Amino acid sequence: MVWGREVDGIVLTFHLAGINNQNFLMRDDQTGSYWQQVSGVAIAGPLKGKALRFIPADELTFGLYKSEQPAGQVLLGVEEDEKHYSPIDWEKQFEKMPVVVEHPGEGFESKDVMLAMSAFGQERAYLLKTVLAEKLIKDRVGAENVILVVGPDNDSVRAFRIPATDFYRTSETAATMLMDAATGSKWNFQGCAIEGPSVGKCLEALPLTRNYWFDWRSYNPDGTVYRTPQR
Repeated sequence: MVWGREVDGIVLTFHLAGINNQNFLMRDDQTGSYWQQVSGVAIAGPLKGKALRFIPADELTFGLYKSEQPAGQVLLGVEEDEKHYSPIDWEKQFEKMPVVVEHPGEGFESKDVMLAMSAFGQERAYLLKTVLAEKLIKDRVGAENVILVVGPDNDSVRAFRIPATDFYRTSETAATMLMDAATGSKWNFQGCAIEGPSVGKCLEALPLTRNYWFDWRSYNPDGTVYRTPQR
């Protein structure tokens, strides 16, 4: 998740301060307020109730990012602060840790990775393993048609709002990911038409965030979960 650091004209700096309900707490150095990572909301301190501005961001493999943004920059760690960083294999270590909060009965393991979408008045989650296996998910969120598509690296995922027309996955080239039924136009992984009558048009991108099932469900008790339609 990416959050804007400015609140009420103050640019805040943060550090990890603890865990609340198995989700990270951040403390800002300027006011001493405590912020919940998953919501971006201050839960204690002078700024209690204030919310950080959510900034949509992709989670991409480096290879895909570099192919799309050849002049893009990558933030490196500060060498003298490396002792404060999580180890590279932190996910493997986390898998060994117990989970206090459980949500049984819905068919997911506590540490299943979910892709979370907050759009059109609805909280929706997709099991990452399902998305990677199906390559193209067609769904409806709120009153809108949406798709989730797996990138040419078979690891990165993006979501888009689509018009009423249907979309299909194509594997002609790495650059061409989708084709729409209405015009036969071909669309890339950025959601933009690169061939056909719709050239120059781009679909509305919808932010996705990765989270563990137990964490997402804890903070989204009324959220819905995508299930593969029975054929």
